[in-house]
Amino acid sequence: MGLKIAVVGGGSTYTPELVEGFAARSARLPVDELVLLDVDPERLEIVAGLAGRILGRRGWSGRVTATLDRSAALDGADFVVVQLRVGGQAARFLDETIPPRFGCVGQETTGPGGFAKALRTVPVVLEIAEEAARRANRGAWLVNFTNPVGIVTQALLNDGHRALGLCNVAIGFQRRFARHFGVEPERVGLEHVGLNHLSWERAVRVDGIDRLPELLEREGALVADEVDLPLELIQAVGAIPSYYLRYYYATAEVVAEQREGETRAEAVMAIERQLLELYRDPTLAEKPALLERRAAPITARPRRSSSRRCTTGPATCRWSTCATRVRCRGSRRRGRRGPGGDRPGRGAPGAARAARAGAARPGRARACVRGARGTGGNQR
Repeated sequence: MGLKIAVVGGGSTYTPELVEGFAARSARLPVDELVLLDVDPERLEIVAGLAGRILGRRGWSGRVTATLDRSAALDGADFVVVQLRVGGQAARFLDETIPPRFGCVGQETTGPGGFAKALRTVPVVLEIAEEAARRANRGAWLVNFTNPVGIVTQALLNDGHRALGLCNVAIGFQRRFARHFGVEPERVGLEHVGLNHLSWERAVRVDGIDRLPELLEREGALVADEVDLPLELIQAVGAIPSYYLRYYYATAEVVAEQREGETRAEAVMAIERQLLELYRDPTLAEKPALLERRAAPITARPRRSSSRRCTTGPATCRWSTCATRVRCRGSRRRGRRGPGGDRPGRGAPGAARAARAGAARPGRARACVRGARGTGGNQR
């Protein structure tokens, strides 16, 4: 018997990527019904139309439906994928432009902007999770792809929901390392540690052999350019930081750039307008290349990926109470943590503590619930 998957925020321009992933892996992930839920009827109609054409072209045997009715979408679901944006890109623009006026980084997952987004988002996601607990199938997974992923997933775990969070930073690293070494991505294993999006690659194993020391010695300049951080810093840490760590390692420089340049919200709004026009084309039956510029989600499938769940770590840092980023292998029944990845490597703890102070701590998630529950908002 196949699955029912409900996608909350199904009108997102991300959705065709997700749909293609489901169709391509139907042998491993048999889906009878894919339900796209949104609060914007126009976007939903456009995106659902393309989703149906994509699935039809691939000969997918399941059924795709679009609805504005949350109860109907969640009824009997085995997986609930949450990819929403409360307030839309307009709210993101404020998150990115207000903090730099006061000398702080403006970003949707980090700093004041990230916390403002959490205040808007956590109550809405918890409301959805509570209804899913009543209506979805017993043992259903709630898969969160909504930023700030760390705080949102922490809030779900605090409330006892069966939840995982996803992020595509690690899989992006894996694919780039695979291209560099000329191997298939499945042969590359990362020791990925930290918080969302504040993490490090502590080892890059190709066929089980750590190639990170060689990579930093021979191609260190290219790595530094990729994450936009000084080579000396990367060598001192002994690990490759996520490009999000630049917000902490080079705060003054980032704030100066943000005061002058185009925001990510403005860029995404322009891309989304173009994407929706492309999606309207009745002859289009595949995701357009432009979607790559929008940034792509991880497709739900039984494979190693970067995920958020509670893990055990050093008692002095109380990691066991936090939603940390680790490798995992997911299936219908469970999400299992992969080897390694309990704590950052040498040189990283100071940044880890700073990052953790504003990231996925249980208290931050609880504050979002107390301070903003009931504020509502739009899914996008």
